[in-house]
Amino acid sequence: MSQQSIDHIWYACYGSNLKEERFMCYISGGTPPGAVRNFKGCTDKTHPLASNNIIIHHELYFAKKSVTWNGGGICFLNPKHNENVETLGRRYLINISQFTDLVRQELKFEGEIEIDLEELIENGSYNCFTDGRYGLLLYLGEIDGVPIVTFTSERLLYEEINPPNPNYLITIAGGLKEIYDINNQEIIDYLKFQKGIKDTELENKLDAILGSVD
Repeated sequence: MSQQSIDHIWYACYGSNLKEERFMCYISGGTPPGAVRNFKGCTDKTHPLASNNIIIHHELYFAKKSVTWNGGGICFLNPKHNENVETLGRRYLINISQFTDLVRQELKFEGEIEIDLEELIENGSYNCFTDGRYGLLLYLGEIDGVPIVTFTSERLLYEEINPPNPNYLITIAGGLKEIYDINNQEIIDYLKFQKGIKDTELENKLDAILGSVD
């Protein structure tokens, strides 16, 4: 698969972008509900061509302090593939221009970003930005010739594990309910075992936070 032949990508997400309203702030611009950061949006504001769920075989964890989510931890993936791990994700079919703008917004970077898709597909990963929160692209396979790509930190952030803000979890839960046949208790059972929630005070508050998510 040559880079010239790729004009669309399945962008796979696993955090707040599970919620379509939240993800569309990256495309169209705006401030997501419950967040404090305003997003510029993509140059091409075309709605994604399709969306569906995807199981990602990389460990999910919460780390760092996000200004967008009032200092709470945000989702990352362990870059190491683990077939025994099932992270609930969502994939959006967007064009290459939109994906590049999406990465740039996640990195809070205004300059040019080079993404070598051939290297990404051949090696399974590609580091497009050093010292960025989401500078490491991960290749998750393809569907009908369209590559599936997600991103995470280029380094494992276990030393920066940090419980997420309740609004962040509510956004994630809302996104899961949009794309999966899943109830609130199943979402609580899924989240309570993730690093950043497990064995913290937040683990015992999940019922109160997520028990009434629509």
